[in-house]
Amino acid sequence: MNNNVFQSYQEANLETASPGRLLLMLYDGAIRFLVQAQQSMEERRWQDAHNFILKAEDVITELMSSLKMEVGEISNNLFSLYEYMNWRLIQGNIKRDVTMIVEVQGYLRDLRSAWAEAVRKTSTQLPQTAQ
Repeated sequence: MNNNVFQSYQEANLETASPGRLLLMLYDGAIRFLVQAQQSMEERRWQDAHNFILKAEDVITELMSSLKMEVGEISNNLFSLYEYMNWRLIQGNIKRDVTMIVEVQGYLRDLRSAWAEAVRKTSTQLPQTAQ
């Protein structure tokens, strides 16, 4: 019963989250998966690491597909960065190289921080009734 309540709560959070909050949730998920992959690699649990890396790749692919390419240079640059991150994760997975996983974690943390600031600024600029 508790699990169903928690799942309902999570679903309600997703359904009512703003686009900015959803973006932050994607970053949080990818970072969490890569932390778990790093821990698994350090413990030589290769299958677990592989699975967590694949989950992070899926999130990054989702981030890529959500870009509005008509916006221009920013979207193109983000797409290239996401593409690079996925390539580094594939290489890190194949070579079992934790430094590549940590590298991508750093990029995701930096991007998440920048987006969190943008979301914070835009939400404070909205009229009171829109919040």
